[in-house]
Amino acid sequence: MTSHEAKRAITESLYRYCRSMDRIDAELGYGVWHHDGTAQYTGLYEGSGRGFIDWVCDLHRSMVATSHQVTNVLIEVDGDSAVSEAYVTVRLRTNNNDGGMTDIIGAGRYLDRWSCRDGVWAIDHRQYVSDVSTSLPVPSGSSRATVPPAGAVQVVPSKPDRTDPSYDLFG
Repeated sequence: MTSHEAKRAITESLYRYCRSMDRIDAELGYGVWHHDGTAQYTGLYEGSGRGFIDWVCDLHRSMVATSHQVTNVLIEVDGDSAVSEAYVTVRLRTNNNDGGMTDIIGAGRYLDRWSCRDGVWAIDHRQYVSDVSTSLPVPSGSSRATVPPAGAVQVVPSKPDRTDPSYDLFG
């Protein structure tokens, strides 16, 4: 596999990770890590990659909505090993005890060590670095997706599982 092909495979894996988070698709998320891969989210979770996926999927099921984006992906490949830094922005909408909602917005970086085993690039170790985060109250009347006024273009709401329309597209 060329360096260019390796970088593309790693980038695609980072994108699949975000999709697995927002669709709460543990099986998809498991494939991002090697079976013995580890995750270090200091103060939140430290352990196996698979255990992290289970933990975060359970957490996300309790939320109103989630949205993860990865940008500024830098990758260095050395044979069957690689390292990457990817910037991530996450927005988590949660219910409050008082009936309102809060958006937690975080920006940070995934510092990943990768290896290619049997032709598959996956994470050996991830360290998450938090750069900035904030919590904002959600205006009353907001929900998972804002409903447009009558006569406006209609939107298709996202789903936090395999009923999301993207699964019809990708199978």
